[in-house]
Amino acid sequence: MKSESASYKAAGVDIVAGYKAVELMKKHVARTKTEGCVDDIGGFGGCFGLNTAGMQEPVLVSGTDGVGTKLKVAMLLNKHDTIGIDAVAMCVNDVICCGAKPLFFLDYIACGKNIPEKIAEIVAGVAEGCVQSGCALIGGETAEHPGMMPEEDYDLAGFTVGIVDKARIIDPSTMKAGDVIIALPSTGVHSNGFSLVRKVFGLTDGAQDRTYPELDKTLFETLLTPTRIYVKAILALLEEIQPKGICHITGGGFYENIPRALPEGLCARIKRADVRVLPIFDIIAREGNVPERDMFNTYNMGVGMTVTVAPADVEKALEILCANGEDAYVLGEVIEGEKGVELW
Repeated sequence: MKSESASYKAAGVDIVAGYKAVELMKKHVARTKTEGCVDDIGGFGGCFGLNTAGMQEPVLVSGTDGVGTKLKVAMLLNKHDTIGIDAVAMCVNDVICCGAKPLFFLDYIACGKNIPEKIAEIVAGVAEGCVQSGCALIGGETAEHPGMMPEEDYDLAGFTVGIVDKARIIDPSTMKAGDVIIALPSTGVHSNGFSLVRKVFGLTDGAQDRTYPELDKTLFETLLTPTRIYVKAILALLEEIQPKGICHITGGGFYENIPRALPEGLCARIKRADVRVLPIFDIIAREGNVPERDMFNTYNMGVGMTVTVAPADVEKALEILCANGEDAYVLGEVIEGEKGVELW
């Protein structure tokens, strides 16, 4: 029997459009299939079979996040096929900081009006993020919220689960003075600080073509650049080296995030001149008259992730990371002192 409700549609929710969206996204979901997938999309729950071979004490690590007001940039550009990468990145980059390999991902899309092609475009980005991180998209939810948000608006969030052997969980308590902090460059603003971005630039319809000589794309295109996913490079590193700390630099920038991967009594010492700041951050600071301290306490400033290793492991770590697509470089060192960041 065909499922259809004229009354529900009159109230603003088109369940037929929902079914069409699911059909359109199936080809994207299929790209993410991994060995653990045991069910097809469309059921009431996503199923995944765990392979714990070689692990003495497997531990599941979960992470959830959204994309924030970066969505406004996607809406203004009417480009929705990359924002899903950001949703995946914000979750999988967090769980990899524990040393956990992401296994699967689920998304949640709330929209004012379900336009199947648009929803499928969003999910295409989610699927691409899953492919980049080697995890499976095993389910999700699209909710139509008429009267609660404008028809053209939507929100996007996600959830991931990873696995790590308990003995291999990244343990900052092993860190000591003299250990070295390695930077993994970001692709730009990633998915944080967009409320300040929008205040600085006054992003409104009609401003999509704004350019700056420092940028090789328009401002909007630069801001929409997807968050970099570091999973595969870090997993390759973990095969040969046990880092002492891994930090995903998100909202709060250097000052909030780097200390999260430090034990008490140790401080991260970073020379300002050694930070490879991307042009977009110089533009934000200049156009918004934002103090440098605030910039480093809001944005990644060109460093999306840091890895702390013993001095003897630095050369090998850089070699592995660079071989896996990361232009990694030495950012600073760990010193004795109050837990925090010393930027000099």
